[in-house]
Amino acid sequence: MKLLVAGDARVDAGKTTFAAGLLAALDGAVGFKPRAGNDYWYDHDDAAAALSDGRLYGKDVATLAAAGDTDLTEEQLNPVHRLWRPTPGRTGMLGEAGRTFLVDRVTTPDGPSFVVNGVAEREGLLPDLVAESLPLADAVRVDNVERFNDVMAERYLPAFERVTDRIAETTPGVVESYADIALPVDKIDFDAVAVVAPTRVRLYDGSRYLKADEVASGSSREGQLEERVGRVVEMIEPVSTHTLQPLSSDERGDPTRVADAYAGVYEALLEVALSEEPADSNR
Repeated sequence: MKLLVAGDARVDAGKTTFAAGLLAALDGAVGFKPRAGNDYWYDHDDAAAALSDGRLYGKDVATLAAAGDTDLTEEQLNPVHRLWRPTPGRTGMLGEAGRTFLVDRVTTPDGPSFVVNGVAEREGLLPDLVAESLPLADAVRVDNVERFNDVMAERYLPAFERVTDRIAETTPGVVESYADIALPVDKIDFDAVAVVAPTRVRLYDGSRYLKADEVASGSSREGQLEERVGRVVEMIEPVSTHTLQPLSSDERGDPTRVADAYAGVYEALLEVALSEEPADSNR
């Protein structure tokens, strides 16, 4: 069984809390976050904690790793992680407004490798803590979009293919998307999808969700831009919609308590995953 947790807001949708509770509610489940990123300024504590061990990963995948039943490392559950920093009034090399990517960690069969934004490095935007904590001497430097695209083909796409194979071999497998991207990994037949937002979650039949994503993309997803959740779900009706009660910080930090609080929602999600003909009705 493969379950996808997506969000309809770019930030703070509650995906990780929901996914961690789902992992706690399932026996033997493993959680994946194929793509992730955090900000050296806004998420400094999380970034510094990973950097102190010479690593680069985020709080979300650490939460999934702890909640799931796995010995896989954060780097294996999350093959690509990006570190940003705010740059007010500046457009980054990749066209990002007000922030600039500093370094990516890409997991290879031989372990983590790093890709550095050479422009940011030359302009002094790479913090000393990052430069001193990570093995960047032999890292790939990218100075323009064309070079970055070449590195994407060489390193990132194989990393995504490897994690796709790992997800396909895992059951139950829970995959958390990032931002408001509808589908964070290709070639996985999700049985059910939970689209999380503040105060509510909408549950979708996996095959219908994947079909809507394909239609929204215009054709095969290969070579297409990533679709946003809003574009996909406007094409289909949820099987059911559920209210999510607010949780305290202590509750959010304990996946078992999240599983208890949202037990009815998780039961409904599993019903969708196991149903051949889901009913198009709301609760």
